Amino acid sequence: MRIAVFSDSFLPILNGVSISIDSLVTELRNRGHSVHVYTASSPFYKDPDPNTYRFPAFETPWTRQYPLAVPPFYWMLRHFRRHQYDIIHTHTPFTLGFVGLRWGDSHDIPVVSTYHTLYDRYAHYIPFFPRRYVRFKIAKHTNFYYNKVAHVITPSHAAYRWLRRHSVTTPMTVIPTGAPPRGFFNRSEIRQQMGVTPEQRILLYVGRIAKEKNLATLFQMAAQVFSQDPHLRLWLVGDGPYRVQCAQIARDLGIGDRVTFVGFVPRDQVDKFYTAADLFVFSSITETQGLVVQEAMSYGLPAIAVAGGGASAGIKSGENGFIVKNDPKEFAERVLETIGNTDLYERFSIEASNSVRVYGTQDMAQAVLRVYEQVIKEHRLKTADDSVLANV
Repeated sequence: MRIAVFSDSFLPILNGVSISIDSLVTELRNRGHSVHVYTASSPFYKDPDPNTYRFPAFETPWTRQYPLAVPPFYWMLRHFRRHQYDIIHTHTPFTLGFVGLRWGDSHDIPVVSTYHTLYDRYAHYIPFFPRRYVRFKIAKHTNFYYNKVAHVITPSHAAYRWLRRHSVTTPMTVIPTGAPPRGFFNRSEIRQQMGVTPEQRILLYVGRIAKEKNLATLFQMAAQVFSQDPHLRLWLVGDGPYRVQCAQIARDLGIGDRVTFVGFVPRDQVDKFYTAADLFVFSSITETQGLVVQEAMSYGLPAIAVAGGGASAGIKSGENGFIVKNDPKEFAERVLETIGNTDLYERFSIEASNSVRVYGTQDMAQAVLRVYEQVIKEHRLKTADDSVLANV
C-alpha cells in the first residue's frame, strides 16, 4: 500500500501521539508498505527520513513545543499527488488533520483517523474564553471531524466510549498502541552510572510535566510514602509548561531533596530510566492510552496508576500492579504495599513483563492494516455503485 500519514504532532516532539505514529510507520515499512508523513516543521530539526514532508509552522505562547502549521498548503500538493496514495491516515483533528481530510475528499482517497487524545481535557491551554465554553466547542469540533472520516481507530475503550457519548457514529475499532521491543541493559551498571545507591528505590514517572497530568496527586502521594520509607526517591522524566509550579509544590511539601526533575530525555535514552527504576507511578486521568505504562511494564516494573481515561487499561489490579482512586492516601498505601512486600513485588514484576509481551507493535500494525484493507474495499465498492447509478 501507499499510505499518507497526517499529524500536527510528530517527532522530534515526544508524546504519546508521536511515539505511536513512529512505531506504526516503522512496522508498516518493515512489512513493505510505502508510508509518507505530512507534519508541521520543527525549529532546527532535520529529518533523517526523506519521506517526511514538513509544512511551515510557528509556535504561539499557548502552544510551546507544538508548532502550528500555517497556510498556504497548495505547494505541498505536488508531493502529495505524485504518490497516488491508497489511503490517508490522520492522527489529529486540527490543521493538518483537516488538510488530510480535504485532500482525501478531493482526490477520492478514503480517510482513516486515530483519536489519540481527550482534547476537551486540554481546554485550559486556550486563553481568554471560559473553560466550559472551550470544552463545548472542542466536543462539537470532535464530533464534526470524526463523523467525516471513513473509520476511526481508538487506542482504548475509554476513548471509544467518549466518542460514542458525543454522537460520533462512524465505524470504530479499538487498537491499542503496541509496546515497543525493550532494550537490554545491565541494571547494576545503569544505576551506578546514575548515582543510585543500592538501598535506594526509585519511583518513576515518564511524561509531560503539564497541568492535565494531575501531578499534584503524585507529589502528595510522594510526601506520604517518603515519611514512611527514607530510601524512596521520585524521578520525573519529561518536561513541560508546569515544571516550575511542580517544583514549587515539591518545595511546599518539604520533599524537594528527594524529587528529581530529570527533564527532557531523548527517546533512545528513556529505556535506561525504566531499567534503573523500581516502580512506575502514573497520576494522569486524561490519557486515552497508557503507552508509557506499557513501556515501563515491559521492563518488569509494576505499575500503580490513578483510574480514569485509558492509562490504566493494561494494569490488572492485584496482578501486575494496582489501579487506585484519585486519592493520595490510597495511592501511597498501594506504593508502600508493593515496594515493601518482596514476594508481592516479584510476582507483580513477572506478570508486568509477561502481560506486555502479549501485544506488541507488530500486532498493532497488523490490526491497523486490517482496517485499511476493509476501508479500501468498502470505498471501491461504493465508488463502483456510484458509477453504476450515474450511468442509469
